[in-house]
Amino acid sequence: MECVIYQKQTGECEQIDCEQADGGCQTTLDRLAGLKPDEFAWIRMAEPRHEALRRLGEYLKLHPLAIEDAVQAHQRPKQERFGDVLAVAVKTLWFVEQTADVETGETMIFLGPSFALTVRHGANDPAVEAARRLAQQPDMVRLGPVSVLHAVTDVIIDAYAQAAAQVRTDLTELEECVFSPTREDLTEQIYSLKREVVEFRDAIGPLVPVIHPFATGRDDWPRQIVPYFRDVADHLTRTDIEVRALDDLLGSILDAHLAKVGTWQNDDMRRISAWAAIVAFPTMVAGIYGMNFTHMPELDWRYGYPCALAVMALGAGLLYRAFRRKGWL
Repeated sequence: MECVIYQKQTGECEQIDCEQADGGCQTTLDRLAGLKPDEFAWIRMAEPRHEALRRLGEYLKLHPLAIEDAVQAHQRPKQERFGDVLAVAVKTLWFVEQTADVETGETMIFLGPSFALTVRHGANDPAVEAARRLAQQPDMVRLGPVSVLHAVTDVIIDAYAQAAAQVRTDLTELEECVFSPTREDLTEQIYSLKREVVEFRDAIGPLVPVIHPFATGRDDWPRQIVPYFRDVADHLTRTDIEVRALDDLLGSILDAHLAKVGTWQNDDMRRISAWAAIVAFPTMVAGIYGMNFTHMPELDWRYGYPCALAVMALGAGLLYRAFRRKGWL
């Protein structure tokens, strides 16, 4: 657990020592009890135990269902109002270059009159970058706890845009391989990337209707925060459109690749059929002469055997030339 106390007027922050046996919960509660009117607290927790979050939630007047959602995670992006507390669930997302996988986590943000609580699940912690941005923007701190909501969502959505750009790079490389003259079955790679994009869409799509109402502001929020949330909503919409375009493009690439695989199979079948026809002609001639009848054409002729071989070679050669002209060989 981490806890920082911000002063709205000066933008200064005070770090609370939470390195206690109980995870710093009691220390945090004692400091929250002494908050001044011009101060607000930002509590940050990473994959907390139910008991620690319950104790903190009782003091902050968090709804039991909200506490359960924050502990269990795996929530769809959403916003809910529990009295004076606003709960926002957001999927965190990052791209792993080594495996070309899109990894997801979750951050739950609770916003009250004098506090902001973020509960993180997953390896990626947006609160670190959000705290750094707040430290560089004391004017945002003056807007109160809502500045934490803006900073955290802004960091998460910026990460969406970065991940989308990396997925676009991988998709471009895959597209070049699909339309290259080399024969390589890329179906598994395309499906794998499409699965990552679907996971991307599941994270970003439901978040759009959650963030967009913030762009119009709320009655209990300072009006100065509205343009900042409009900017966040614009970035989110642009990334959502980008991800949908990537998903559609992947579907087209998969169709093109399957069509190309079908063309390869047709080419192989034509080659096999052409060579079978070429081999069938001498086989037919040899089969006729292998019937062992007494009276057969040119059976007693001195040059009958070489003539039969010449007819076989000529017929096979003519068939080869015909198939070659048609592009079957």
